[in-house]
Amino acid sequence: MPFSDFYGNSDVVNRLREMLARNHFPQAVILTGSQGSGKYTLALMLAKAMNCLEPIMTGGLPDFCGKCSNCVRIAQSEDLDACTAEAVEARENMRETDKKETRLFVQTHPDVLVIPPDPPQMMIKVDQVRRVIETIYYRPGDARERVYIFTDSAFMKEAANSLLKVLEEPPEFATIFLLAENAGELLPTIRSRSMVVGLKALPAEEVEHYLARERADWSPKQRSLVSRLSEGAVGRARTFDLAAYTAARQHALTILTSALRAADHSELFKVTETYRAGAEGREKIERLLRTLYSLLQDLLFINSGTPQSVHNTDIESELRRLAEAASFEWITSAADGLAEVERGMRRNLLRSLSLDAFAVGEALGN
Repeated sequence: MPFSDFYGNSDVVNRLREMLARNHFPQAVILTGSQGSGKYTLALMLAKAMNCLEPIMTGGLPDFCGKCSNCVRIAQSEDLDACTAEAVEARENMRETDKKETRLFVQTHPDVLVIPPDPPQMMIKVDQVRRVIETIYYRPGDARERVYIFTDSAFMKEAANSLLKVLEEPPEFATIFLLAENAGELLPTIRSRSMVVGLKALPAEEVEHYLARERADWSPKQRSLVSRLSEGAVGRARTFDLAAYTAARQHALTILTSALRAADHSELFKVTETYRAGAEGREKIERLLRTLYSLLQDLLFINSGTPQSVHNTDIESELRRLAEAASFEWITSAADGLAEVERGMRRNLLRSLSLDAFAVGEALGN
């Protein structure tokens, strides 16, 4: 998979490749963009280009062969979800004392370390940063450049402060990538020591064109819907689980309807009771929260007179009916309420109770 296979943002990709060509690549890069915009894919591509044993040139810029031992080993980290799940399972199989002291890492090449958020808090922890500090000042063994990829911007305070020490004086043979949906999620002191590179959202028409090639199994209507729901991120569009989203959306509509109209919350309680603890429950509620935010945004578009911006175009008539009862103030309050539910998830509050409290609270405030 050479750089030419990276879809969209060619100006950004070429600028980074030009820096590689001039040996002026920064030692700390914050890659920003929405979920599925290709941040992790691009970071791995750059890691390959830095360390390819048989580098090539395409379009007058450095590229990687994808076949040498370094490229192949780095590529084994491409499926981040699978690699992370494997690391979690390996830790779960340890003795209890070892489990508590073990942090999550993905490493398929000795000089390329991927640092995902550590469950259950799903944050980068200080012991993960300490591992970086312990290894970053040793020269790479099998590569030219040590590469560290933090896949999330949610750092615990002590972890963020520890990372600052590395960013102040990084070794010349190491590069750190920090992936974030928004650079503002990171400390200003971290941002000031890094170069921020943003991956822009692609137009819905461009995403739809991409899906016509990659997801021929979907109907034109499905591709059109997903292109809007993916918000310009082709990675998210390609792997979009339309069935799961539709199911989550039905639950989200029940919650919003209950919050806006219903005095009887029996249907609400039937829905929220299905959201249980555990990893599967976390994934399910995260999908529900994302869907609720999407619907609230669509209600805002309708109320502000910009229905052409609506994402959930297939249920626009239903959204218009809900929008009649949803004022701007209510939508703002509901968004704040969802943020409170998210904070409760991090404190491991009962998920069904948090959703009930959200819907009933917004109903009382309506």
